[in-house]
Amino acid sequence: MKQLNVGLIGYGFMGRAHSNAYLTVGQFFDIKYQPVLKAVAARDPDKVKQFAHKWGYESHYSDWRKLIEDPAVEVIDIASPNDTHAEIAVAALEAGKMVLCEKPLGRNLSEAQRMVDAAKKTGKRTMVWYNYRRIPAVTLAKQIIVSGKLGRIFHYRAKFLQDWTISPAVQLGGGAWRLDVDVAGSGVTGDLLAHCIDTAIWLNGELESVSAMTETFIKERQHQVTGKMTEVGIDDASAFLGRFRNGSLATFEATRYARGHKALYTLEINGEHGSLAWDLHDLHRLQWFDHKDEGVVRGWRSVHVTDSDHPYMANWWVPGLSIGYEHSFIHQVADFVNSLDETKPAEPTFDTALETEKVVDAVLRSASSKKWQNV
Repeated sequence: MKQLNVGLIGYGFMGRAHSNAYLTVGQFFDIKYQPVLKAVAARDPDKVKQFAHKWGYESHYSDWRKLIEDPAVEVIDIASPNDTHAEIAVAALEAGKMVLCEKPLGRNLSEAQRMVDAAKKTGKRTMVWYNYRRIPAVTLAKQIIVSGKLGRIFHYRAKFLQDWTISPAVQLGGGAWRLDVDVAGSGVTGDLLAHCIDTAIWLNGELESVSAMTETFIKERQHQVTGKMTEVGIDDASAFLGRFRNGSLATFEATRYARGHKALYTLEINGEHGSLAWDLHDLHRLQWFDHKDEGVVRGWRSVHVTDSDHPYMANWWVPGLSIGYEHSFIHQVADFVNSLDETKPAEPTFDTALETEKVVDAVLRSASSKKWQNV
């Protein structure tokens, strides 16, 4: 088996999720390239050394530029905060590396476009970690939609709810960089809704127009680094109406102010012949309604997506035993490495993910202008 030498940038939550995927994928999937944890880079020398030792990376750097210069590294995996994505991705692509990048591509559409342009210029493989596509129940939903069983699509609705920033005592900056507009670019729109938007485009096609509203409930917070009270520039909540090119209507909502919800991501699709619904909290189940069923037994079914003929599940346990969130990253790595010798790249590429960035941009423009905006 050929090897693929991976260089990871970032050692936080996503760095762990990605590292686990690289280590595990070859144990459960037949893959053409075996990922090798070649090197990891992050700003804190002591912490990155500890991370490298814990996960088995062969070397470590406190400067991501040194990682990119390492001739042994073939693919750069960007799992660092949003303000680093564009600079690192462009540098890596120009150095001849393949690039995997956490979402969103950049802090704004301009940065994302720079990344796409660099990928097109160099011709190197890219992929964005929109991992929810590869949860088996969501992949099954895609297969059902493609089969035409839903018929004409009328509605798509999604929401992503959290509650971790309700307290005014939560500081911005540092570890809470998602609350710092200079680092994050936007709040829940680019963080949570981006996941919902990517899945929606994948399942139901392009969005063509949106009408949005956003709100920042706490206007000032203490900065972790400076200790000063700082104006909050990100959106705490975001909601929008939308129209897809196929004529269906959309409603999307994301907030970090939904008390009692830690990561409630749900979606529902209504068509002329049936409906689908999925809930991250019950991620191995797909809810399915088929109007063609005989009337006396017609109703919602709960499909337990664990059988060997379900997407990805033949690689895991016996039917009836579920898998978890971390497996979606393993599936993404499997698809990426198995696509390297093929003409068609694994999705979503930088170019594909740019469509989500365009919608995020339109949502923020609409919220600011209080008018419908074209994507």
